[in-house]
Amino acid sequence: MPVPVPRQRDTSATESGLAVLHTAAPAVAATGVAQATPQPTPLTLLVIEDDPAGGLTVPEILDADGHRIRVRTARNLTEAERLLTPDVHCILLDLSLPDASARTPGATANGSTNGSANGSTNGTGAAAGTAIAVDELVALRQVLRIAPRHAVLVLTGEDDAERAAEAVRVGAQDFLFRDELDGRLLSRAIRYAVERKRADIAQYKLAESKLRAQENARLERGLLPTPLLEGSDLRFAARYRPGRSRALLGGDFYDTVRTPDGTVHAMIGDVCGHGPDEAALGVELRIAWRALTLAGLCGDDLLATLQEVLEVERPCEEIFATLCTVDIAPDGRRAGLCLAGHPAPLISRPGRRARLLPYENSGPALGLLPRARWPRRQVELGGTWSLMLYTDGLIEGHIGEGKERLGQDGMVDMINRHLDLGLSGEGLLEASVTEARRLNGGELTDDVAVVLLSRAEG
Repeated sequence: MPVPVPRQRDTSATESGLAVLHTAAPAVAATGVAQATPQPTPLTLLVIEDDPAGGLTVPEILDADGHRIRVRTARNLTEAERLLTPDVHCILLDLSLPDASARTPGATANGSTNGSANGSTNGTGAAAGTAIAVDELVALRQVLRIAPRHAVLVLTGEDDAERAAEAVRVGAQDFLFRDELDGRLLSRAIRYAVERKRADIAQYKLAESKLRAQENARLERGLLPTPLLEGSDLRFAARYRPGRSRALLGGDFYDTVRTPDGTVHAMIGDVCGHGPDEAALGVELRIAWRALTLAGLCGDDLLATLQEVLEVERPCEEIFATLCTVDIAPDGRRAGLCLAGHPAPLISRPGRRARLLPYENSGPALGLLPRARWPRRQVELGGTWSLMLYTDGLIEGHIGEGKERLGQDGMVDMINRHLDLGLSGEGLLEASVTEARRLNGGELTDDVAVVLLSRAEG
């Protein structure tokens, strides 16, 4: 049995042919004038129907707080699109909207398609009623297209339950029967529809975010380097921690390859900045370095070519990159070192304190000076050693609550403490990054990359 329509105060108020019944409760001013007591923003319902006689009556509808839900009416989809402002929360669409057929591509005045004069479709003899039913759902699809973020309710007759259910499958939040329309039912349907739409949007955004994160993770994992050290007696270890939240890749980059002559080439670099553009540029520079190294370039010639790559690929002229390259001789006892504005590597040998390699006469960062030069310095490594390359994210973290930073000297002391404890390889790098983070009092804000190459003469 239909629920009786609530008591109505004013049956004369109509808008565009739709009778909207008001109560004596004051409504929030449509002009947006501030009231003495702040009131919650009321819900707004947009009704789309064409009833020149005003036969369709929307009863008094109140939200959960007892405030009257505002009602707007549109006689067709064109008018509805104009009235669909951001403050509209829900749409009530009458599935019997007569102009639905007019919006179907190829439809004629009597609802037929493809030139059929008797209402059949494609010459198959289908009944005209079938075409009209499809047209009514096309109107719903049009509403869903122009209002993808709004809750949509459909209104139909009790004898049209199948079409109403199909409307929900197409995308409407719920359906109502015209003969059972009353204030309580409509108010509850609006609230539920709005909440379901919000939940659907939130779930869609979450799924989209997860999918994007998975795609980014797969992409970034694929862009991280795989050392090419087959045939070398050197041991390799690395740690990478981007400064961007939930990122796998930052502006720091590194790589290690062995050329056919037995020389092992290693490098580490840092693009200024922390965003995805800087990360992409770091990947481009790493790939270019590997290709140029395998092609036989080394030292100053290689860095000069990388600077050309940087100048072409960087998003703006203010972007630069620091770089450290090391080429270790086939016998593992000597290395050539080039620094482009980058911190010097750290070397440790048995029975000696770890120290920084010489860094005098280093060249500028890539991208700062045209026609710059990067001198290559010869370094004696010895028989057994470990060489650590790192980016400034490891040394620029703070110590405690003050402004003092760890710095290179602090890092050297930290590494020596870990070496005294017998740490090496992956364990040494993990302990170093963890302690730098602890001293900083939380996550390091800059990207951190650390590479360790070790050789044991036996």
